[in-house]
Amino acid sequence: MTLTVLILAAGEGKRMRSDLPKVMHLLCGKPLLHHVMETVRDLKVRRTIVIVGHGKDRVRAALPKGVLVVDQRDPRGTGHALMRAARAFPDLKGTVLVMSGDVPLFTTETVLGLLLLHRMKRADMTLATAELDDPGRYGRILRDAKGGVAAIREASDASEEELAVTEVNAGLYAFRWERIAPLLRGLKAANRQKEYYLTDLIAPAVRRGYRVLPFLLKNPAEMMGANTRQDLALLHRILYSQKADSLMEEGVTLLQPSHAYIAPDVEVGRDTIIHPGVVIENSRIGSGCVLYPGNVIRGSSVGDGTVLYPHNMIEDSAIGRGCRVGPSAHLRPGTCLEDDVRVGNFVEIKKATLGRGTKAAHLTYLGDASIGSGVNIGCGTITCNYDGVMKSRTVIGDGAFIGSDCQLIAPVTVGRNAYTASGSTITEDVPAGALAIGRARQRNILGWVKKKKG
Repeated sequence: MTLTVLILAAGEGKRMRSDLPKVMHLLCGKPLLHHVMETVRDLKVRRTIVIVGHGKDRVRAALPKGVLVVDQRDPRGTGHALMRAARAFPDLKGTVLVMSGDVPLFTTETVLGLLLLHRMKRADMTLATAELDDPGRYGRILRDAKGGVAAIREASDASEEELAVTEVNAGLYAFRWERIAPLLRGLKAANRQKEYYLTDLIAPAVRRGYRVLPFLLKNPAEMMGANTRQDLALLHRILYSQKADSLMEEGVTLLQPSHAYIAPDVEVGRDTIIHPGVVIENSRIGSGCVLYPGNVIRGSSVGDGTVLYPHNMIEDSAIGRGCRVGPSAHLRPGTCLEDDVRVGNFVEIKKATLGRGTKAAHLTYLGDASIGSGVNIGCGTITCNYDGVMKSRTVIGDGAFIGSDCQLIAPVTVGRNAYTASGSTITEDVPAGALAIGRARQRNILGWVKKKKG
């Protein structure tokens, strides 16, 4: 049976009080919408369709290649979104899985469970439900005398008796599209919000004798959405806590789990020690590493046995085994540190490779550079890579020694085992094994201070 995923992402999210579309707010470093899409990434999906509206251009720009888009235009509810999809894709058929782009906690296992029930029971509509002690704003599941699903009543339209119901709509649906699509034509905006509700499809489906099945969630927390900043903060706490527990079970030491901000997609090897206040997103950390407080690591890999001293910023970089980084280093995108490299305090590196055993101990900028193995980069060294028009590269051979406070004016090459004297400005290539001195000759003027001050 064909499977189409339909993700509702047109909402403005007024309670977020933001210019950003609600589904684009970040959760553990990724938009809410991306979390939802990753849930169904490994399913055999014929096509994924995202319904956009508020901030549509921004949402569209963030979508992966191959995802289809429907502009809801003047969004008027979830039922209205399905109407737009039906009009845009008249060839829709088979199973249509409907999800909300601001509900990021549904697991792939939960979605597969709902789809399995839907297909095995040959249902026309299967909807996820949950039992809550405090149902709050969620739509209530109304049952008939035989215990079957009869309707869903939105909380804003429910009676006092209906509000007492504790089984709620979890906002995850599977439809047999050929049976459900015709019901869209009968939807009415007869409610306080003057919107077309997807949930109003249930009652007419039941009246026609369609098979409508509930799928009770084992973990009701999965249905939590992000309607307010408080909701978003809670979602962060849930995901960080789940990841911390998972890592500790796998042999990672977290010295203060409640202050470990590690995204769900991060991999960490056993016997790594993570101190409080570390942020890791979309990265892989090896085994036996030590990450001291204040490190922020995004889109990077860190090899086994590496130590990250406090307060480093590491972005889209690759760090080898046994390296020592920081404190307060900044590895910008395109940085590659081979094994046993030492990068010290207040060193900034961008689009540069440092070979095995190379050291840049402190107060240095290395941009657009290829640096060999066993190189010593003295304090205060700068690769002057930008002339105001274009970027150029600096090449430093194996075993070279760059004295303190040197400026390497790119494009320039320092040969293997060459030396540059401290305080030099290097504008020409340095041959292998040579010493380069690029200083003005010092001149002392005796008695100058006394004459100047009179």
